[in-house]
Amino acid sequence: MSQRVPTPHIPSGSSRRGFLATSGALGGTLALAACGGNSGGGSGDGGSGDLKGVGNNGAAGKGRSGDAADHLFIAGFQWDPPSNFNTFSAAPTWPASGNVAQYVYETLLRYDVVSGKLLPGLAAKYEVDGTSSIALTLQDGITWHDGSDFSTDDVLYTFELGKIDPSLGVASFWVEVDEVTADGNTINVAINQDRKNVGMVLATLAQQFIVPKAVFEKAAEETGKKIATWETKECMGTGPYTLEKSDQTQIILARNEKYWGKDFYGGVPAPTKVIHPIFKSNEDGNLKFQNGELDVMQQFIPQISKMWDSGKPVGTYLQESPYFVAGSMPMFLINTTKDGLKDTEVRRAMAYAVDYASIAETAMSGYSPDVVASLILPEGAESEWLDKDKATSDGWKYDPKKAEQILKDAGYAKGSDGIYAKDGVKLGPWKLITPQGWTDWNAALEIVAKSFKAVGIDAATNFPQQAQVTTSVQNGDFDMACWYVAGANPATPWQRFSDVMSNVELADLGKTAYRNYGRWENSEVNDLLEAAAAAADDDTKKSAITALDDLYRKEVPAFPLMYRPDEFFEFNASNWSNWPTEENDYAPPMFRGAGNQWIFKIQKIGG
Repeated sequence: MSQRVPTPHIPSGSSRRGFLATSGALGGTLALAACGGNSGGGSGDGGSGDLKGVGNNGAAGKGRSGDAADHLFIAGFQWDPPSNFNTFSAAPTWPASGNVAQYVYETLLRYDVVSGKLLPGLAAKYEVDGTSSIALTLQDGITWHDGSDFSTDDVLYTFELGKIDPSLGVASFWVEVDEVTADGNTINVAINQDRKNVGMVLATLAQQFIVPKAVFEKAAEETGKKIATWETKECMGTGPYTLEKSDQTQIILARNEKYWGKDFYGGVPAPTKVIHPIFKSNEDGNLKFQNGELDVMQQFIPQISKMWDSGKPVGTYLQESPYFVAGSMPMFLINTTKDGLKDTEVRRAMAYAVDYASIAETAMSGYSPDVVASLILPEGAESEWLDKDKATSDGWKYDPKKAEQILKDAGYAKGSDGIYAKDGVKLGPWKLITPQGWTDWNAALEIVAKSFKAVGIDAATNFPQQAQVTTSVQNGDFDMACWYVAGANPATPWQRFSDVMSNVELADLGKTAYRNYGRWENSEVNDLLEAAAAAADDDTKKSAITALDDLYRKEVPAFPLMYRPDEFFEFNASNWSNWPTEENDYAPPMFRGAGNQWIFKIQKIGG
């Protein structure tokens, strides 16, 4: 399944506040840890000795032989043959695809899904001045892969591309900012004072790859400023790897021995090459991973615990269920323009009808914590914004008897066919859609359909291709759907409330919507979203966020079915050890953002 975007606690306050992380401090930490060496070695019987970051069963392999011992085999990001490395294209090839591992392209800041902090990237530090501006000081000595100097011009031009070609995703940055300027080695971002949305600005700064002006100026000329249409087989960035080769079977990245970040990170990455094979299916990748032919990957593996129970040196960040750090919440969208579904009480009944525990255990293989009646993730950095008592007392949980009672109290009566109806409006038949092949989401909707039938709501699943589902959801041509909204990032939970509830430029049916796909209408929500975005202190912000969550529970425009990691992070310690885990927590279990740290610190087994 394709992945979505990555929330630190957003700094707020009326006075100028600095959130500094100098290259010396971070680089020193990483360098010291890297000097620890590989004291344990890979024992012949699969034991790990003194090694850290090995399989959840404590096992490690013996290492590969030859050149492959120095290579990192990765999977789960590219399923089609490589075609276009233009990071702004509609479907760029990994690793040029946006907001993924920063092996070739890099961002100004890097987000840590565990701590919720923003760490240095191409920017050594950043400072937020209330809700008015953000200043970023660039690292020293950054160079592009061709040896040319990186400069503030590259940063300014990257964002300017959103004006040159408004079809690009970076164009939305200009909704939140008025101006981006440079002063020496500092980038100054002036925040739009009508919106004052610091979180959304920081999210872009942490997610937008910075590209070389010299290359993309030529692309703009060649395409008549239609950057998204430019096609290229090359990929030149500032990152620790360069694109060496790509064909129908694999993508190979070679270590950049002249990487600017050697001092910052305490050396170059451990693997000399990163190789991404192209598999035809999840099953192919899962088998290779189980056998140690892949070192780390990002894809859904049903019942991953069976791998380490059978002796494989497979591991996850968390030793116990749910094994993965929650970062997103697949959302059950409801088209509130439909008869029956426009009734808040019907939507409340649906929220009570769903067997969430079965979804977590069956569809998600136990990878989802208990679902809370909130648009705020109950664990990690977002949890500080959650009023858990209210979510419990005013929210819902699996209770089919309560679901039916809500329908009866609202005037619905069950017909001879077992389906509730009121004033000639029958609760169904409705279709529940999500893309074919998104196996965990397919299984979740099967459970939802069964849950609905049990309480007198007529619903059945339908799994079209992804492109068709995308069009249907955006155009409002659906009954109900499992779809994605913002994952944990510097703008959540605010961005998730906006995705689900915003009434700004509410799209008509048949027109493309980019938020509030269910077309839920409300006169209060925009003021609450505005207040939360522009809050100058944490108390004001929490008050606004709580009011949004209260309104969400009252109206139930949609509801989460489960939690899942924003990226699955699974490793096999057959060849490399020192993977990040909850006990070995020097880096978050990520590929994107702050996940770049672990590639400098994993340790080759047996060599």
